[in-house]
Amino acid sequence: MIYYKTKEEIELIREACLLVCKAHETVAAMIKPGVTGIQIDRAAEECIRDHGGVPGFKGYKGFPATLCISPNEGVVHGIPTDREFQEGDIISVDCGTIVNEFYGDSAFTYALQGVAEETLELLSVTNESLYRGIDKAVVGNRIGDIGYAIQQYAEKANGYGVVRELVGHGVGKNLHEAPEVPNYGSRGRGIMLKEGLVIAIEPMVNEGTRAVRQSDDGWTIISRDKKPSAHFEHTVAVGKEKADILSNHDGIIEEIKNNPNLMNISSKR
Repeated sequence: MIYYKTKEEIELIREACLLVCKAHETVAAMIKPGVTGIQIDRAAEECIRDHGGVPGFKGYKGFPATLCISPNEGVVHGIPTDREFQEGDIISVDCGTIVNEFYGDSAFTYALQGVAEETLELLSVTNESLYRGIDKAVVGNRIGDIGYAIQQYAEKANGYGVVRELVGHGVGKNLHEAPEVPNYGSRGRGIMLKEGLVIAIEPMVNEGTRAVRQSDDGWTIISRDKKPSAHFEHTVAVGKEKADILSNHDGIIEEIKNNPNLMNISSKR
């Protein structure tokens, strides 16, 4: 069942999403070689709790941490470890919060200094594909229009592999609600988009093939060919003329600019 949100509920989800992004800003300010996933996870949890929220992922279906941290060939769902980040790493960080009973959800992939140009291009294309999907999240379109826009740009135009096994989703009082939001598909297919629908759009794009597998830890999904993978995500409310992006990456981008250990991701817009 799809739960359509009132304007008041959408504002509560926005509040949760903005706290997610505040946690991301904390992460972006501290990522550097020598820092570990456990350290940024601890800092993100502290940020969330200090602002009156609850980590949305910790304990969800048994997940042990506040952040999903998936370096390099990691696609999603990586468990924070004591492995130190290294120059040339890319690090997908996915975060969720609960504020006033509603979830927020957003992801960003960070690039430490030394990342290869072709991998930076993967991040840039994946980020742009997210916004191309968001452009289609308007009343009267269908869910397939979102996935089609992402797939055409990331896969058809740029030759990357769009992951099929993991998809976006509705967001509300549950982290994963109906409908599923694939990052591939056909125009004009799937449910009709209506006002009040809140969804997380989150392209996961591999530099090589789209094939993935699960790691031995039972959580982490990695690219089967072990080539880099990128992941960007916004939670949005479907709108009449354009989607309302409830999360906000502007502060993250500013922190990246201020952190000499991170590389800027070029904007396609």
